[in-house]
Amino acid sequence: MSLDALRETLPVYAKDLSLNLSSLASETLLTNQQKWGAFVASAHAVGAPGVIRALEAAATEAGLSPEALNAAKAASAMMGMNNVYYRALHLLQNPEYRTLPARLRMNIIANPGVEKVDFELWCTAVSAINGCGACLDSHEQELKKHGVPNTAIQAALRIGAVVNAVSRVADAEAALAA
Repeated sequence: MSLDALRETLPVYAKDLSLNLSSLASETLLTNQQKWGAFVASAHAVGAPGVIRALEAAATEAGLSPEALNAAKAASAMMGMNNVYYRALHLLQNPEYRTLPARLRMNIIANPGVEKVDFELWCTAVSAINGCGACLDSHEQELKKHGVPNTAIQAALRIGAVVNAVSRVADAEAALAA
């Protein structure tokens, strides 16, 4: 399924999502790799099969390398773990848990196979979807150290938000059709 085909599956009530998906696909604040990696990482974070297939196909067609595709999936997988863990630490009233080592393997963060900034942008988009404020702050600080402007960070957040909404609509419509 192509990006246009995905947009065509969205019902009339989700027209704004379709328009946002289209405009974000043409986004120029991010490099092609940053943009399409954010789409793929976000789709994997939500997990709607049709959306994953459509966005992976669009990303591949747009030139996202197999290495970047893998790194985007890795960003989603890693944040799936980290967002839950660090959000829990934030929510727990007992501060002692924040002093303990995480003891979770996170090797991919040190060597994601793509530019560190790209991986951080993808982690930021996924952290927004998963609702982890601690991770959002951490990744935003890292991006700022690398000189990434707020507008680029916002673009990654917008991609995450739209992919999340499109995925939820797609799942809801599939549930109604079953």
